[in-house]
Parts: sequence; structure tokens; C-alpha cells
Amino acid sequence: MFKPHVTVACIVHAKDKFLVVEETINGKALWNQPAGHLEADETLVQAAERELWEETGIRATPQHFIRMHQWIAPDRTPFLRFLFLIELDDICPIEPHDSDIDRCLWVSAEEILNAANLRSKLVAESIHSYQSGERYPLSLIGAFNWPFTEGVK
Repeated sequence: MFKPHVTVACIVHAKDKFLVVEETINGKALWNQPAGHLEADETLVQAAERELWEETGIRATPQHFIRMHQWIAPDRTPFLRFLFLIELDDICPIEPHDSDIDRCLWVSAEEILNAANLRSKLVAESIHSYQSGERYPLSLIGAFNWPFTEGVK
């Protein structure tokens, strides 16, 4: 049975800067948006909030849904990545709680689009999606029968 990985990512924007997380993978420092896998018993929005806090220390709720990307990684792993937007008034202090995150940086869109150290092409594609101006209400991705109660004893 086909089972794609379901992930969430957050475009975090303040004062013309975007927040990226840097992690070392196979000895190379790579940039990504705050992102991670959907866990059991959480909605996509809850997953985005959790990953944002774990990777940056920021507690915020996404204001908008931007796009869902269907992607196949170079190792042939299939992904469905749900991209959310968090607009902040000011650049804020960062305190990662995830030991996999080396540091967080506030950088320009151009720095991201020109970077040679992106974790995947989805990092740049997410900036392009942000720049397109499309924004969707969070209600577009509602959770049915939430919290899950059927079959729970």
C-alpha cells in the first residue's frame, strides 16, 4: 500500500526576513523551514505549532494555509508537505528545543533562493509559494471527527 510521509512546514516572516533552521545532515549544514512529520492524534495545524516550538522556541498559530506540495525525494520517498504561514510583527529571539537543530537564522528571500545548502528544493519552492501572494483560510483543511473518539475505549 502506498503511504506517503505527511509533513508540515512553516514560513515564518517578520520585517522582510524569513526564519530558517539549520541542521547538520551527513556532515553538511542545511537550511529548511521549521518543519516535521505529522504525529498521531494531532491536526495539521497542531503539528505546525508543535514543530515550530520544537525547532525555534516560538509559540504561534499559523494565520494561513499556503499550499500542499506533493513531492518525491531523491531517495524515492513520497511526501505530502502542508505549508503554513506565520506573520510576526517583529523578529523575535529563537531558542530551539530540538537537539537536531544547530541554529536558527533570519535571512532574506534572496539568501534562501540563492543558497546552495537547502535541505530540499521545497525550501525555495515554499518561498516562491509565499511570494505568489496566495493565502487560504485554515478552515480549508478541517479535521473531521476531532478529537478522534470512534473506536477509542
